[in-house]
Amino acid sequence: MKRTRYTNPDGDRNLNSFKKLMRWQKERRKKTKDLSYTIPQAADKMEAYLRRNREDCTITWIGHSSFLIQLNGLNIVTDIVWARRMGMEVRLSEPGLSPEHMPEIDVVLISHSHYDHLDIPSLKKLKGNPIYLVPIGLKRYFEKKKFTPVKEFAWWESISIQEVHFTFVPARHWTRRTLTDTNTSHWGGWMIEGNEKTIYFAGDSGYFDGFKEIGGKFSIDYALIPIGAYEPEWFMAPQHINPEEAVQVFLDVKAKSFIPMHYGAFRLADDTPKEAIDRLMNAWEKEGIEKSHLLFLQLGETLEC
Repeated sequence: MKRTRYTNPDGDRNLNSFKKLMRWQKERRKKTKDLSYTIPQAADKMEAYLRRNREDCTITWIGHSSFLIQLNGLNIVTDIVWARRMGMEVRLSEPGLSPEHMPEIDVVLISHSHYDHLDIPSLKKLKGNPIYLVPIGLKRYFEKKKFTPVKEFAWWESISIQEVHFTFVPARHWTRRTLTDTNTSHWGGWMIEGNEKTIYFAGDSGYFDGFKEIGGKFSIDYALIPIGAYEPEWFMAPQHINPEEAVQVFLDVKAKSFIPMHYGAFRLADDTPKEAIDRLMNAWEKEGIEKSHLLFLQLGETLEC
């Protein structure tokens, strides 16, 4: 049976050649990087409050692209990964919340199937009996792993759960978990609309005009946007935005606040957490955007929204 292979909005499959991969690895061996800076842990973590909260809107950064979002009484997690390593690389920083300190989860959001966003052992550690919202092409895989109920979504499809509206929105990326399943499931971000707040979880993406379309369809309060895994840019640009592009994404989607993510946990590329932060802050100042709209969260820090 022929499997569906998904593409980006422009029809591109976003596949780098083996030759380019080897060129990158050769370049990488010549680089010396300072990895001494690690993302700080929040001094005052609100774990007990998060476990009992069913009223207030909160956003807690667990690390990388993993967030606990509490909205309209729902406990929602995005791309939950507690893995100690990614491939041969050891995790650079401890997760901000451990599984035992989490509340019972109602909704699990998955942006795509790459291992730093979809980790089966981490999903098994979640408390509660959540519903899994996944990109089209992943439902059968989740059911095979005994994660139910699961619903899969194509771009712009949506579902309402307890007065929270979830919409799967486009991104520019690709997927693979094995040698034979390249792009057999889709990728994207999630728009999470509550009664009073709207949160945009961008997932993983290279820069594309679709961000402007997203900004035209939603009124976004908080945009969770990736800033890391961009170097070397000649290799990474089609799949990962750099910090300057992340600022442009914030402007494109017209959000009120920007929460950086996808940095500081795993060494997926050659950039360092400090480099990503510095470039982001320089780009922010260059654009002349009010500093109060840029919200750097520490690991385990809870923003009351």
